[in-house]
Order: sequence, then C-alpha cells, then structure tokens
Amino acid sequence: MLEKIIQLDKELLVYLNGLGSERFDGLWLIITKQVYWAPIFLFIFYLLQKKIGWKNFGYYVLFTAVMILICDQTVNLFKYNFERMRPCNDEEIKGIIRLVKTSKSFSFFSGHAANSMASTVFGFMILKRYYKHAYLLFLFPLIFAYSRIYLGLHFPSDILTGYIFGATLGFICYKLYAKFVIRN
Repeated sequence: MLEKIIQLDKELLVYLNGLGSERFDGLWLIITKQVYWAPIFLFIFYLLQKKIGWKNFGYYVLFTAVMILICDQTVNLFKYNFERMRPCNDEEIKGIIRLVKTSKSFSFFSGHAANSMASTVFGFMILKRYYKHAYLLFLFPLIFAYSRIYLGLHFPSDILTGYIFGATLGFICYKLYAKFVIRN
C-alpha cells in the first residue's frame, strides 16, 4: 500500500513539474523566496494592526514567531527521521523531471508549505471578521508551495502533509490567541 502511494506521489510530481517551461523558471525561483513576498506580508500586517490595535498586533507577532519556530523544528524532526530524498536527488525520477533548483537536504515534509499555511490560517482566522475577501490569503500558500513542486524540490505528499500540519498548528495558535488575547 505504501509503495503504491509513493509511486502515485512520484507520478503526480512528474506531471505537475512537467507543466513548467524554461520561460517561467525565473519567475518561480522568485516566488519560492520568502523575501519577495515581503510587500504582501507588510500589507497584511498593516490590515491586522489597523483592526486589532498595536497591543494585540504585538501579541500576534509573538504568537506567529512561536508558531513558525514550532513549524520549523517539527519539520526538521520529520526530515531527519524520515530522510526522504528530494525529487531532485531521487535516482528513479531525477532524470525525467525538470530540475530548476537543487538541494541536499531531505524532503518530507515541506517547511515552506507548513509555515505558509500556518501563518495564513492564523491570519485568516483573525481577519475574516473584518474583511469579506480574507479568503484570498490562501492564494499565498497555494502558489508558494506549488513553486517547490515546479522547481523539483518537493513531492506533492510533502506539500500536502505540510499543509495539514500548518493548518492544524495555525488553527491551534488562533484558538490560544483568541482565548488569551482576544478573550471571546
């Protein structure tokens, strides 16, 4: 059963990665770097601060920092215990996928997917009561994490697991924030 899932995961990666073209490689290399998302993050921080005030925004930043720390450490724990090769290093498929970027670290599960989904869920849960279109925040983790498949750095299951872990942690973080900061 596990072998079948791994094989389907590889086939899906080959398909999704194969949708790319050299013309767009530079764009996806930009998309995968968090620093280029800074203007969007600053805009979201502005929206948050405007609605929840400086004190609660300070707590939001603190909760987010702890949440990202937990995400990163958990991802590292999984990566070094599972030691799954990245697609770019997997001998079975590295010759048939588009290798736009390589990395020597392990693949399972994606820190990009976990961190982006955790921060998005946490921010969304706060902003949804103030902004009708807050759901658009979810474009960030979708595009950001897809860049990892496009570049040949993660399997779809790495992304999906990162999403599930990140969404769960983001929701828990929001519940703690609501209980101790907002006090609903």
